[in-house]
Amino acid sequence: MKALLKHSWNISEQDAIQLQQQLALQVIHEDCGTPVEYVAGVDVAYSKHNGNLVAAVVILNADSLELVESATVEDTAAFPYIPGLFSFRELPPVIKAFENIKTTPQLVVCDGQGLAHPRRFGLASHLGVLLDISTIGCGKTRLIGDFTEPDLKRGSYAPLVDHGEEIGSVLRTQEGVKPIFVSVGHRISLAAAREWILKLAPRYRLPETTRQADHLVKTVLGRG
Repeated sequence: MKALLKHSWNISEQDAIQLQQQLALQVIHEDCGTPVEYVAGVDVAYSKHNGNLVAAVVILNADSLELVESATVEDTAAFPYIPGLFSFRELPPVIKAFENIKTTPQLVVCDGQGLAHPRRFGLASHLGVLLDISTIGCGKTRLIGDFTEPDLKRGSYAPLVDHGEEIGSVLRTQEGVKPIFVSVGHRISLAAAREWILKLAPRYRLPETTRQADHLVKTVLGRG
């Protein structure tokens, strides 16, 4: 599976911001209508020893949530650590990992943000536009936006709002546990994104896509 849209990753901070602003115009906020048989999870971790990145892609059966395929790539970080521009640092190895995947997913869940981003173009949106695939941003923490705590029961949610615009949902995936931050990545609606995250998180706070990708990168780094 390869990126259909490509651009240089060796660019300045200002050029990266401008590219985000341009590509954000291509983000589709509606469901694409493609049936989902396989869903992918993406995670990136950093080695404590040499600072390298390890990217993992896992492919799960959308119904059973069983692991179908996985791939990892270790790479060096070529872009500086700048908040709001993490995709330029982390996506190159992620895309390389997707190139090693034989099973084509119809949906990707990213451990990061989509529209819930200062320029409405977080890592999930960036990946979705490059691969031309439906993506969801599913972050453990808030990047931007204001919200009120949702009810404690599973499935409760509250809008995440930035300057009067709803940019995501604060979703309670398990009763009484901390909520997570869900946003549109690409080619999906916010309502559908919430439904998918709940389906992918039947027992734990985080969706199985994120849990299994996280476990895989930790295993590669010798921490699993």
